[in-house]
Amino acid sequence: MTIIQALILGIVQGLTELLPVSSSAHLNVIPWILGWTENAAFVEEFKGSFDVALHFGTLIAIGIFFLKDWIKLIKAGFNKVVKKEDSVDGKIFWYLVIATIPAGILALVLDKVSDMIIRDNFKLEMALIAFALIIMGIILAIIDKKSESKYKYEEITLKQSILVGISQALAAAFPGVSRSGITMTVARALKIDRESAAKFSFLLSTPIVAAAVLVDITEFALTSVAFWIGVVASFIVGLIVVKFLMDYLKKGSFKGFAIYRILLGLIIFALIFIRK
Repeated sequence: MTIIQALILGIVQGLTELLPVSSSAHLNVIPWILGWTENAAFVEEFKGSFDVALHFGTLIAIGIFFLKDWIKLIKAGFNKVVKKEDSVDGKIFWYLVIATIPAGILALVLDKVSDMIIRDNFKLEMALIAFALIIMGIILAIIDKKSESKYKYEEITLKQSILVGISQALAAAFPGVSRSGITMTVARALKIDRESAAKFSFLLSTPIVAAAVLVDITEFALTSVAFWIGVVASFIVGLIVVKFLMDYLKKGSFKGFAIYRILLGLIIFALIFIRK
């Protein structure tokens, strides 16, 4: 892994992990387009732990951006159990915990299923990514346009939390679906407003991504300059992007992201055909 490759992938991760456009799709497609996948050493390193390391960068970005929220959530969650104090933050904290458990279990199962289907068939993987980008783009556009914004972050129910939580397991198993994309889509289908859907999606992703990082942390190339450049790049860009998205969704819609997904999917299909 060269420094330039690490920098590009870090920027790509920071740009796409937090937007509903699928970072896994971009992290698979960009190296393919640039010809890096023809290098066995690159593929081995990237598929080994570097992709998880890039998620570590955006995890820190989310953690810092929502640090005050997490402090309030954890404190309120503790008080709800120990002191029997009811609060919105205490309720949301335990909703996040409850929603994460089935999502984590389902993600492990679906990940095995995905590996069995794709195996080492790279073109099949690219085709599935393109298909997922297009289909989820169409679904996101339709649902976002037709769903009313009835519920705010503070009004999210346990049922809504579990449904949104379970949905992210599909993204963990199948590249191209997008964790933030599917959770925000399901949240909108459940009539949660856009800004609240994004915030809950980011909070919900934190424990799942943190668990993945902890599992692979012993394999991180901590002494590699390229490793740290990738992580720092994903962190800085991710912090900028999450701030942009939260501000944008106060008035904007998901339509632009949906169109981008569809166009990218069509481009990937075209490249698959051209590169026969």
